[in-house]
Amino acid sequence: MEDVEVGGQTIRAGEGVLCTLSTANRDEGAFTDPDELDLRRDARSHLSFGFGIHQCIGQSLARAEPQIALETLLRRLPGLRLAASFEELRFRDGVGFYGVKELPDPCPALPPDRP
Repeated sequence: MEDVEVGGQTIRAGEGVLCTLSTANRDEGAFTDPDELDLRRDARSHLSFGFGIHQCIGQSLARAEPQIALETLLRRLPGLRLAASFEELRFRDGVGFYGVKELPDPCPALPPDRP
């Protein structure tokens, strides 16, 4: 083994390297505004489902689940809105996970006439 330089960083022989998809998919060199949620973004070059023979077999299901969940949520609760501005939200930004840490108010209850 020998030292190697990647992106201006020297990795010494024997040092560990931790690679996470959550940071790879937020690379400003690969994605415009990587921290913005853009459902229409052309993200064909993301790394979330692997590549080639190691490509995730469940990727179609993983793509369909949030679409169905959001459509159902918005259909059942059409008035659903955040109770705080984006600037007030606190984010979890750790190894492997990135997202809203908590919402300031719970979701409103379903109206009694809705299942």
